[in-house]
Amino acid sequence: MTYDRLVCANCAAPVSEGRCPVCRANRERLQQESFLANLSPLALIALLTVLVAAVALLAHQTA
Repeated sequence: MTYDRLVCANCAAPVSEGRCPVCRANRERLQQESFLANLSPLALIALLTVLVAAVALLAHQTA
């Protein structure tokens, strides 16, 4: 979700403008969360594959 269309319930201004502390806090939170949301499906599959391989390697080493 992008914050360009969200309206702050505290000041009734667009969150993207960051007029009040509530807007600024939510804008920061949405910007931090957008990292995973902006990854391509191929990048997510690659990340999942690496994670599964790491878990399998750890399971093999402890067995």
